[in-house]
Amino acid sequence: MSPSHQAAASSPSTPSITRRGVLKTGLAAAAAGLLGEIATPASAAESAPAFGKPEMEEVKIGFIPLTDCAPVVMAAELGFDKKYGVKIVPSKQASWAAVRDNLLTGGIQFSHVLYGLPYGVQMGVGGQKKDMAILMGLNRNGQAITLSDALAKEGITTGAALAKAIAEKKRTYTFAQTFPTSTHAMWLYYWLATYGVNPLKDDKVITVPPPQMVANMRVGSMDGYCVGEPWNAVAIAQKVGFTAATSQDIWPDHPEKALGTTAEFVQKYPNTTKAVMAAVLEACQWIDASLANKTKMANVIAAPGYVNTSVETILPRILGRYTNGLGKSWDDKHPMTFYEDGQVNYPWLSDGMWFLTQFRRWGLIKADPDYLAVAKAVNRIDLYTEVATALKVPVPKSALRSSKLIDGTLWDGKDPKAYAHGFKINDLS
Repeated sequence: MSPSHQAAASSPSTPSITRRGVLKTGLAAAAAGLLGEIATPASAAESAPAFGKPEMEEVKIGFIPLTDCAPVVMAAELGFDKKYGVKIVPSKQASWAAVRDNLLTGGIQFSHVLYGLPYGVQMGVGGQKKDMAILMGLNRNGQAITLSDALAKEGITTGAALAKAIAEKKRTYTFAQTFPTSTHAMWLYYWLATYGVNPLKDDKVITVPPPQMVANMRVGSMDGYCVGEPWNAVAIAQKVGFTAATSQDIWPDHPEKALGTTAEFVQKYPNTTKAVMAAVLEACQWIDASLANKTKMANVIAAPGYVNTSVETILPRILGRYTNGLGKSWDDKHPMTFYEDGQVNYPWLSDGMWFLTQFRRWGLIKADPDYLAVAKAVNRIDLYTEVATALKVPVPKSALRSSKLIDGTLWDGKDPKAYAHGFKINDLS
């Protein structure tokens, strides 16, 4: 675990509440006691900004059963969509490949989507090439790498220990991610490479839809996986795996899911697009506004029609209260967040370019693109700025931000080609 996890610290984005108090009372009981305290952000006033009459009054928004589908679900459940003259119909998808295909064929109009998925489609990686649009970020942080309890019994509980075992080549180790250009593939590859493992040469990597991860680990199909919550917490609850690293260990405050669609849809239905963005942005504000709202959200998305799991496996990690399944507990300084004064939602160009650098690093694209031009085409800062300004959400002055990742490298978006080519472990051609 990272050093920051060794000492408990209250999450800056959530009100203080003791882990002991939550566990002693019972999460379900705590949730029930908080539901009467739901707060609404100041921006959710009676009158909504007008973006013109929506060309399409009902839209299907795809989602995968994950905690971070919450903004889409809550925008519909709380009626934020109605304020803007649209009806959001959340549409559960079986896999990220289904999300991609349904976006491209019009089966769904928007989706809760992996940040890297629209970039993969834009670049023609792993399927049909089509111009895509990332409209806004939905969340940061909140994913994890789970290793099997079988590895723990062998004494393999850290990245370094795993790398040693892989180097000894006693057998082939298998790891799962959720989609070839997914955030989860990139977190998994980056984490393994940090410890000296080439994920494309030294082990086996397979693709598994998020809700199927735990079952596959239970029957021994893989030694580890990277996925969003609650499927890491579920592995611990079902005693089949433990958390070896969180995604925020790899990149604190990293981009995760986005609201995505095709560039063609945006062009044909600009008013509908902005109405949906406004509703989802208000939902992001609402979730992060209070502990009560986070708790209400956890109760809503736990339902069978959404994530289909217990509140107890969703709520602790939403509050930043982590246990790793091996006896360690901590209050994470970078838990899953949905708003942070718009910092989460702004479609940073540097975030988009980072995924392109990793596509290049791992040979998913064979030549360096014009990184900035691609990011400008995909990340619709123009639309986001219009919607955010109307909702009085702060908009950053620069579209680039700086971050330091687990291996100590600094990413600031200023020289993406040099960054992509600067990693010792790679699959560059």
